[in-house]
Amino acid sequence: MSSTDENAPPIAAPRRRLSRADRQRQLLDVAWRLVREEGSEALTLARLADQAGVTKPIVYDHFITRSGLLSALYQDFDARQTALMDAALDASEPTLQSRSRVIAEAFVECVLLQGREIPGVSAALSSSPELESIKREYERLFLDKCRAVLEPFADNRGLSQASLRAMLGAAEALSDAAANGEISADEAKQELFVSIVAMVNRAAGIASN
Repeated sequence: MSSTDENAPPIAAPRRRLSRADRQRQLLDVAWRLVREEGSEALTLARLADQAGVTKPIVYDHFITRSGLLSALYQDFDARQTALMDAALDASEPTLQSRSRVIAEAFVECVLLQGREIPGVSAALSSSPELESIKREYERLFLDKCRAVLEPFADNRGLSQASLRAMLGAAEALSDAAANGEISADEAKQELFVSIVAMVNRAAGIASN
């Protein structure tokens, strides 16, 4: 081998082209980072393309509009929350206390894992009727799951939509407070757990009167 060959720079390996699913995962991860560092107002398709190191057409192909990107972020958050809760429910005891604790801990943990990003995305989703309807649909699915899990402990007489909405409001407020450091994660989980148990017991008590 000549000295020229020995000193020649190594040939760079060809870059592997990401699959569509892997590319979308990369773009979502970069989008979450942008929201965390700069807020949801800074999140545009052009900014995402620049930060992800891809061309604008690639980002537009995945999300089409900023609304599409925000929807994909909320869907990503919802999928993680659902997977976390489903796994915990499968491993839990079939009691009101156990199931209520799973719901409380899964909700708070998922928000904390996403840090302060999800409140910004959630607020952005409320900025137009189209985006608000998407957020409401995911909320409906969550509440339907909670109803199915908790209603057997309310003498099968049902939980009112008003009660479930109040539970969701408490869950969001407590999780946000924990994410902002106003209260601890354990305090948020415990208070939400107590609220869920009280809601079901109240429904059971009303049904028995």
